[in-house]
Amino acid sequence: MNQYFHFTLGPVQGFVAQSRRTRDFWAGSFILSWLSAVAMKAVEKQDGNIVFPMPDKAFMKAVEKGGDGPKQGCIPNRFMAEVGNDFDQKKVTAAVQAAWKALADEVWKNDLQSITNGEAKKVWMRQIPTFWDIEWAMVQDKNATNTLDRLKSWRTHLPPDEPGVKCMMMDGWQELSGAERPGEEPKKFWEEVRAQQNSGMKTDLRPGEMLCAIAFVKRRYARYFKNITVTMPDDWTIRGWPLPHTVPSVHYMAVAPWLAQLLGKANEKSETGQTLRSLLRQFHGQALKLTDGTHNEWESNIRCVREADGKREWKALDGAVFFDAMLENKNLWDTQQQAIAADVLDKLKEVRDKAKLNPASPFYAVLLMDGDELGLQMCEQGKQQSITNGLAQFTAEVSKIVYEHNGFLVYAGGDDVLALLPLEDALSCATALRKHYLSCFATTLVTTSISAAIEYAHVKMPLGKVLRDAHDLLDNVAKDGRGRDAVACRVWKPGGMALEWAQPWEVALKDCSVVIELLAKQFQENQKVEESKGEAGRFAGKFFYRIRERFDLLNPHKNKNGTLLPSILNDDQATLLMAMEYLNSGASTIKTMDEARKIVGPLFEQCRPSIRKRQVEEITKETKVSIEPQPMLEADGALLVRFLAQKGVEQ
Repeated sequence: MNQYFHFTLGPVQGFVAQSRRTRDFWAGSFILSWLSAVAMKAVEKQDGNIVFPMPDKAFMKAVEKGGDGPKQGCIPNRFMAEVGNDFDQKKVTAAVQAAWKALADEVWKNDLQSITNGEAKKVWMRQIPTFWDIEWAMVQDKNATNTLDRLKSWRTHLPPDEPGVKCMMMDGWQELSGAERPGEEPKKFWEEVRAQQNSGMKTDLRPGEMLCAIAFVKRRYARYFKNITVTMPDDWTIRGWPLPHTVPSVHYMAVAPWLAQLLGKANEKSETGQTLRSLLRQFHGQALKLTDGTHNEWESNIRCVREADGKREWKALDGAVFFDAMLENKNLWDTQQQAIAADVLDKLKEVRDKAKLNPASPFYAVLLMDGDELGLQMCEQGKQQSITNGLAQFTAEVSKIVYEHNGFLVYAGGDDVLALLPLEDALSCATALRKHYLSCFATTLVTTSISAAIEYAHVKMPLGKVLRDAHDLLDNVAKDGRGRDAVACRVWKPGGMALEWAQPWEVALKDCSVVIELLAKQFQENQKVEESKGEAGRFAGKFFYRIRERFDLLNPHKNKNGTLLPSILNDDQATLLMAMEYLNSGASTIKTMDEARKIVGPLFEQCRPSIRKRQVEEITKETKVSIEPQPMLEADGALLVRFLAQKGVEQ
């Protein structure tokens, strides 16, 4: 009789989300996918069959054959396989540990073996072998797909206690010098590591950065992954393949649409275009001096920049050099660099003035998506194959959709998606992914939807904090708060969270377009008219400044007993009042009350939270779904419109 082997590898959040740069974020996802693929391959080598999910064929082939393999993680960290009675799970765990050890050994051999510090080896040997939490279970019932979930409370994986100075990337882990306290000892160790002439060391490891063994592997493994060759006891081989050494930084992701626009203007066959090209050459030369002669974004592949005409080296500068605040921050540059940074800033302003462009937006977006209600249906044998096929079909197109929306895909596996995008592309990308996801299950009996969380984050926000918050936004707001099949957004400024908005997709969309985005474009048009009259931001400022005050007036209040009293005005009256406010604010392109109501009406709807409710009818036992608008208006919907219209740049 065949059995069903359940496998999971972690810690996911502890490994992936603890990141200082986008490349750490990407690296964690890729390594986790690779190790999970190794586990799957170890099952297949024992004549096992992966039942769920269907693994990516290109990734699985590359694990054994190498070559030109995938550049993003796409293998989930858990799976179920059908295996025979002679199946040995120890061979699976051994394969994962052997692959991880080989990867770590390659980094040690190239980067740390020659460093004269005996304590580093002790820290390395304590951390590397004990990091992964591998859980497995064997069952007879194919429908017991929640087996690993039931075992969560039994887990006994306890990482070792970590003394001394802690890692700057991964909380609680000791950095590699082995020093007991901060001071000259760890500083000297990391200066010695950074002084090596190894490929990319100075750009991979910033001055003063101190990492644990696991974090150091994440940071440096891509340089050596192609050299991996490990022979398993069963006489099969694991191989690596070439990977990009860099991925787009948050600064580059934020500036990408602006840079593409600048390159378009510089390519014009006009006197302005010619002057811009000359200024860009000067700016590029000075910016390159500031970044140690390195084109940090040489391997970045953001569609809008890639397709823009212009020299590749102009497209490959460190994204930070396009932001005034970064160039003005003396803490980022030594004394000699500060003079160069000041010159770069002057050149940047010249370029902007000649191109007639506003400063680039300092915001980018993290998009996290997850399918709804698939876990319960996996227990139904009649739906298992449809779910497996549907998810494989979905994952196959995610990379293309993200690329088309100028994004960088970090991970896509099963029903999970994680991507970085420019501010202006995040909502439309989420909408396109949802449309594709639903199409993958349209002809099946599987009832599912997909929820999305979008974090609009200022480039100064710690990336790890943004990533952790994205999971909270998805689970607690989009799914639990709005009843699933929903989208939720938060805006994070350096001072903290600025706003939160969420709606079921049915409310958020109109004719397959995001209403919030449509409204933002209308406000942008008004801003352009104001700017042409020298009144930039006057209308937007007046209207949005008053909106919280007006909502306090329109919202129902509670009596002494805590009962919610009816609103003073009904919805039609409230819309009329806000339409008058809109006109009185000076909306230059809007002249009549009817025009104003056509904008204010949809804005009102987005400011009134709606919740999807499910109720099982007693007689038919059918589930009835309804969308229920809540009584209180929330200004964050309107403030999100303003944020998107202004691209986060206050006027």
